[in-house]
Amino acid sequence: MTEKRTDKWWQDAVAYQIYPKSFKDSNGDGIGDLNGIREKIGYLKDLGVDFVWLNPVYQSPNVDNGYDISDYQAINPEFGTMDDMTQLIEEAHANGIKVIMDLVINHTSDQHPWFLEACKGEDNPYHDYYIWSDTAEKPNDWQSIFGGSVWEYVPSLKKNYFHVFAKEQPDLNWENKQMRESIFRMIRWWLDQGIDGFRIDAISHIKKSSWETKARPDWPHSPFTNVKGISKYLKELSAVFKEYDIVTVGEASGVTAEEATERVGNDGYFNMIFEFEHISLWQRDKNEAVDVVGLKRALGRWQRALDYGEGWNALYMENHDVPRSVSVFGNDAPQYWARSAKALATMYLLLQGTPFIYQGQELGMPNMTFTAIDQLDDVTAKNQIKALLGEKDQATKTLEILELMSSVSRDNSRTPMQWDWSDNAGFSTGKPWMAVNPNHKTINVAQQIKESSSVLNYYKQLIKLRKTKDVLAVGHYEDYLPTDEHVFVYERFLEHERVLVIVNLTKESAEITLPQTVVGKSWSLLLTNMEEDKETSAVTETVTEKMTIAPYQALVYVHN
Repeated sequence: MTEKRTDKWWQDAVAYQIYPKSFKDSNGDGIGDLNGIREKIGYLKDLGVDFVWLNPVYQSPNVDNGYDISDYQAINPEFGTMDDMTQLIEEAHANGIKVIMDLVINHTSDQHPWFLEACKGEDNPYHDYYIWSDTAEKPNDWQSIFGGSVWEYVPSLKKNYFHVFAKEQPDLNWENKQMRESIFRMIRWWLDQGIDGFRIDAISHIKKSSWETKARPDWPHSPFTNVKGISKYLKELSAVFKEYDIVTVGEASGVTAEEATERVGNDGYFNMIFEFEHISLWQRDKNEAVDVVGLKRALGRWQRALDYGEGWNALYMENHDVPRSVSVFGNDAPQYWARSAKALATMYLLLQGTPFIYQGQELGMPNMTFTAIDQLDDVTAKNQIKALLGEKDQATKTLEILELMSSVSRDNSRTPMQWDWSDNAGFSTGKPWMAVNPNHKTINVAQQIKESSSVLNYYKQLIKLRKTKDVLAVGHYEDYLPTDEHVFVYERFLEHERVLVIVNLTKESAEITLPQTVVGKSWSLLLTNMEEDKETSAVTETVTEKMTIAPYQALVYVHN
């Protein structure tokens, strides 16, 4: 085995994202909490997780499920106390698991003391912590990401404040040095509590264009996304991060692969970023085929851009902001569900970068089939529903909305974690805050732990494989058959070590012809998501020039 090539702990790590409200409820109130996470540290350790990212647990009115923070240095009582947070950090560390938190510093809640003070008048020192129009008139027609104007009128001031997201989430004014220093003090305070880093939310939006700027026709949010001059603030933020041995992951909306090294290179602002290019390709219509060529192109572009020490990728297929990957990139029909979940896992977990697994992804949890409007909670879903309900006969429109939301809503990823087959999926002894997916009777942790061929146990195999082969941790990347519309073929290589990954991302059998540079090497089958095929078919035991790849089949070969 070659010597490890990295001295960064997070480059050899596997991360797990926890949406606390839906992970595990410890006190029966129907809401997941910090002590519920503590109860499952053993599960995370057994899975092979090295660090967890917690979605916001700060004090919040929960207009946007915790991303509207009213007190950065307090825990929302529905999640527990600061003592519970301290205990969670200590117990996670004792089990070899680090903890990172969501850092939401583009905006606060309109209930944050800073904003309440800001609304008292222009002479208040907190007034300029936020962004205001000079008059009662809206300066422009920019549209917020959650819909509607970015401007909200305050009658007492006869001015408007700016909000990229919901009107209850006023944007902070990063032009104000005192505001920045207040944010930096808060960051240091949390790091002094012993956390191991941050995922930085919506950081692409902290710099705004001049009010006269017109939004691009193809990109309505361009006047407040990665605007020229943002680097000044990112450098200051990065300097604070570099005071500590932590990991930082920026949410990089609008950042291209060509711009990646500025963000995550040797002198970058973050250790890695969540890019949006590949994840934006999921199909909105269940009958629409996945753009396999586009997916390969997007992932490959980022692999190449950050290879050879140029930077580091954050690998993901799911998070709290998108539907379930097996439903939108795979196939949740019974005959393909498990196999396609494993295929997607193989495809992304073996790329170069730090993999992030979203809670329930390791079970192959699919989208929810919503049956009532009140089952939907997300603020963007509510805005969409409000806009759609008035267009047709209410009963007809409701059915259409429920079908749409069952495919596109962020709520699909926020249904409670499925621990077992009991009434509330083992999530809570009380009524869950959100409807549990009925498929928990068959898709759950307790069931999959027992089945050697389960999606969960396949994830464990992949994680173990990453950790036992240096080539999968720090090896380089090369892909083949870039225009093939069914199969993703790529190689990871490091000195003499080579691993070849072949994954069919469609429900159709595919014939591929591999180049001689691949066929000329001697390969042995290391892993497949079709164990029955491995036992009965010799053709997949080694790589040949022409191969038939079954629907959603994944094959991993090692160079002899």
